[in-house]
Amino acid sequence: MKLKAYLPILDWGSRYNGQTLTSDLVAAIIVTIMLIPQSLAYALLAGLPPEVGLYASVLPLVAYAIFGTSTSLAVGPVAVVSLMTATAVGRLAAEGTADYASAAIVLAALSGLILLAMGVFRLGFIANFLSHPVISGFITASGIIIALSQVGGLIGIKTEGHALPDLVMSIVENAGRINWYTVAVGAVALALLLWIRLDLKNWLARFGVPQGIAKIIVRAGPVLVVFLTMAWSVLMDLGGKGVALVGQVPQGLPMLSLPSFSMGTVEALLVPALIISIVGFVESISVAQTLAAKRRERIEPNQELIGLGTANLAAAVGGGYPVTGGFARSVVNFDAGAATPAAGAFTAIGIAAATLLLTPFLAILPKATLAATIVLAVLTLVDFSILRKAWAYSKADFAAVAITLGGTLLLGVETGIALGVGASILLFLYRSSRPHAAIVGRVPGTEHYRNVKRHKVETQPGVLSIRIDESLYFANARYLEDFVAEQAAMRPALTDVVLMCSAVNAIDMSALESLEAIQHRLSDMGVRLHLSEVKGPVMDRLEGTEFLAHLSGRVYLSQHQAVQEIGRGTPPAPGTPAAEMQMAPAGVVSTASS
Repeated sequence: MKLKAYLPILDWGSRYNGQTLTSDLVAAIIVTIMLIPQSLAYALLAGLPPEVGLYASVLPLVAYAIFGTSTSLAVGPVAVVSLMTATAVGRLAAEGTADYASAAIVLAALSGLILLAMGVFRLGFIANFLSHPVISGFITASGIIIALSQVGGLIGIKTEGHALPDLVMSIVENAGRINWYTVAVGAVALALLLWIRLDLKNWLARFGVPQGIAKIIVRAGPVLVVFLTMAWSVLMDLGGKGVALVGQVPQGLPMLSLPSFSMGTVEALLVPALIISIVGFVESISVAQTLAAKRRERIEPNQELIGLGTANLAAAVGGGYPVTGGFARSVVNFDAGAATPAAGAFTAIGIAAATLLLTPFLAILPKATLAATIVLAVLTLVDFSILRKAWAYSKADFAAVAITLGGTLLLGVETGIALGVGASILLFLYRSSRPHAAIVGRVPGTEHYRNVKRHKVETQPGVLSIRIDESLYFANARYLEDFVAEQAAMRPALTDVVLMCSAVNAIDMSALESLEAIQHRLSDMGVRLHLSEVKGPVMDRLEGTEFLAHLSGRVYLSQHQAVQEIGRGTPPAPGTPAAEMQMAPAGVVSTASS
């Protein structure tokens, strides 16, 4: 049973049958057709030879099929990770050199080891530090940078840089070298790909083509564009007219080998590998869980880390570069009916066959076609509506989106996401350092207590009821201390303060010391301090502390009980054991305020 948890293939493999085999084979054929041009294009985006994209789509799929938990996730090169690879490796070696390709392999290996370690030690929670606004801003900015980086390929000039200023400057500087034949190829390829995506399905429906077949044709559309532009290249001798072609591509699969590590390379790539690992995991787990929910399946995040880790190690062994689960290919895999992770393994076989048989023909493929494929793919990543939504909902979240978006565009992907994470953590600390605390009173005719500023409520003379709406820890403890002191000083007739703790899930040592300070300050003013609705785990921590031993008031089961007993003049009985303090008298109903 424990072995199945680490090798999910033993679980779904034991139930494999002819029906699932058919479903997986059909899905694999469709995804293979889609992946061939996409893998070639993403390798060029990463600054690598196009065949490397095919290499990165073979062994990683097999590894994920063994260790992954999603039936639909398709692992391989994706746009954002390809851009991040180019950014990281470009600092170490010149594009097109052997050192560049070797560094990309080391990057995949490091990413695999990091993901694998995170999975073994169950550190999937680290990805939670990338909030949704940060991820949205990062992906939108990355989409813009990727699309802009392909402008050179579409118009026949060389562009450099991985941030907006550098890319714009290189486009402006080389604008006089535009190759109009390349512009024609790029424009036609872009128009055809756009038409295939938006209207081909409707066009086929008008001719009576069944919906299932039409869907397959649409998925295969990019391959058709590849063949059309290859034919154009031969008929018009586009290479002789200055159009950049893919060129000679080695036929066959690379020899399996372990990457050679050097300390200098590892040190330079360790942080980028960590960022790629976390970003890739967040993207992958989001896609996997979205698709799993549609089938009521369960995804195990920590096992997904192991699956992605082994996939990246397999990419390194097979001469590829970092991979993760891609949204577009996974949706296609899901829609095509993939029933188990075996669909990915069958896709790997299809990609391997294409690598063995089709690579000799790729020499005549215009690079502008691949650039058009990338542009159309990444435009779906750009979503400026997140800015409007964040502004309307939370200015703090808007700040996180804006900082990530601006930082990524202007300074690059690694700096941008680091700024976004840093901004999110700072905003969280700022907000949590000022916990919401409300003065509450009883809603007439009920036992419910609500904010006096929002509801018409009844309050007890001499009693101040304060509801604390967050856990208490070192960053916000002093704020509560000052708030209680300020409110108590404003009420000369005050005799009792009740801290309503229904929303407090934890109290750390610093907060405990602040509660003791509140107790001492109120005692000096002749005011008793009480607690109400303290949760069990919090009470367990408080029991036996000096704070409870010297508490001037009591700990009540409910806020209503506290106010009623204090109003009747019930003696506070300081020093009462915690077990007795938590017991409500007969007839008292516990209530929880919100």
